[in-house]
Amino acid sequence: MDNFVDERDYGLLGKDKYTFSVLSRIIGGECALRLSDHKELIMCFTGQPYPVWIWTPDNASEEEMERAYQTAKDNSLMDGEHRFNLKYELAHYFIKRAQKDGLDLSVTTNLFAYDCPLPVPPVSVTDGQIHKCTEEDVDILVDFFDMFHNAVVIDKESREQYRIYAQDGVKNGSLYLWKTSQGDFASSCCWHPVQDMASIGLVYTREEYRRRHYAEHLVYQVTRITQEAGFLPMLYTDADYVASNACYEKIGYILRGRLCTIS
Repeated sequence: MDNFVDERDYGLLGKDKYTFSVLSRIIGGECALRLSDHKELIMCFTGQPYPVWIWTPDNASEEEMERAYQTAKDNSLMDGEHRFNLKYELAHYFIKRAQKDGLDLSVTTNLFAYDCPLPVPPVSVTDGQIHKCTEEDVDILVDFFDMFHNAVVIDKESREQYRIYAQDGVKNGSLYLWKTSQGDFASSCCWHPVQDMASIGLVYTREEYRRRHYAEHLVYQVTRITQEAGFLPMLYTDADYVASNACYEKIGYILRGRLCTIS
């Protein structure tokens, strides 16, 4: 296994461009662990609190899945402290195989991957407008990062780290808020380029402003922005969060792939 990636790996991930969009974005950056054979296995861990990403081809053989398991084990990832994002077939193998080692793994999140080739304007009516964030919004953005990660209960970091993310997002113009007609910031959204795609994230609405369609309108506007910039918008959702998925589907998002998180 090599500890670097090249065009071969991006070609492999291109076959699963929706489900492994995030992996395509992070494998070239700073990682605590990055392994690849450039054919059948790619493993990437940026560091805590993020999950370990494992790519294997569809219909991987039991031998290939065992190799993935042993690679994770040999790199001290099967210690109960790490989460894994992977395809369902490999996830089920990991769960059964871990039992032989006295480990209890289970699926904790079912993930859907959507894209949006043709955004559909919301039919719902709401007040306010989209707001592109500036340096003056960094403090409120830190609050939104904090609220979002507390809500999803994953990838939680310090407010100091959220401030860095907010400052970086302001600089590259990727952070947006929905500003109500009363001047309050109700919802957040961001996007990141991933080759020819744009990954939509940080979708969160303050509790007191929910059911007013702010997030729906904000995501639609950001989706249009990324599309006009030449990217294909995509996003991940919790498959079990029916209301959220219905919202995305209303504005044109189409289900393209499935994966899960085990821990």
